Amino acid sequence: MADKHPYTSSSTGITQVVQQLRRSFPAVVTSETLKKLGIAPNNESYVLNMLKFLGVLDGESKKVPSAAGVFSKHDHTEFQQGFADLIENAYRELFELHAQGAWTLDSNKLISFFRTHDETSDIVGRRQATTFQTLARLAGKLSEEATSPSPPRPSTPLRSSKTAKKAAATTESHATKLPTPPAAPSGNFSGDQGPSGVALTVRIEINLPAGGDQSTYDAIFKSIRENLMNGNGA
Repeated sequence: MADKHPYTSSSTGITQVVQQLRRSFPAVVTSETLKKLGIAPNNESYVLNMLKFLGVLDGESKKVPSAAGVFSKHDHTEFQQGFADLIENAYRELFELHAQGAWTLDSNKLISFFRTHDETSDIVGRRQATTFQTLARLAGKLSEEATSPSPPRPSTPLRSSKTAKKAAATTESHATKLPTPPAAPSGNFSGDQGPSGVALTVRIEINLPAGGDQSTYDAIFKSIRENLMNGNGA
């Protein structure tokens, strides 16, 4: 019997090998046997380890008649009861701790048990829990709706303050900026904005001739209006 609780990366191989052994149980079951049957590709050794853990195969991968006899039971209910007995005997420490409640333990409690008992990693503990739940389903002790442990989520590293500031600066640099026109200085007359969008303010100081009459003043202001305010009469 294996020192640590078995596990596989997929429950499909477990279901397939149990169904196959119920149909025909060879005297010796090796990795080559499973390869020929197309069961658990690249995971043959894990499935064999599970069968040895249950006491169905011995250390040389030979069938153990007393345990393998369960697979020859034609009645499905009788098979499930005999298979459940094999599981309880193999996982006796789990059942000693939780009794019949072990069959329906939630995933987190199963993972905690296997990780503590076998000193395994998180991913191995999850696979051990999934393997046990798959066996429990085959024994009719766990419903198909019961959830299996989900794979661990990769943690998202926190960005440093410098990285966050750099990202914010990059975002800002790509943002569209509208030009802000400079404030126009105060003055007596304001002209139109030029092509550059800059407002022009002209401060005009007029020295009127002492002897000028009304027509002189009119000519001066007309010239200012035409040449300065209206853009050279344009």
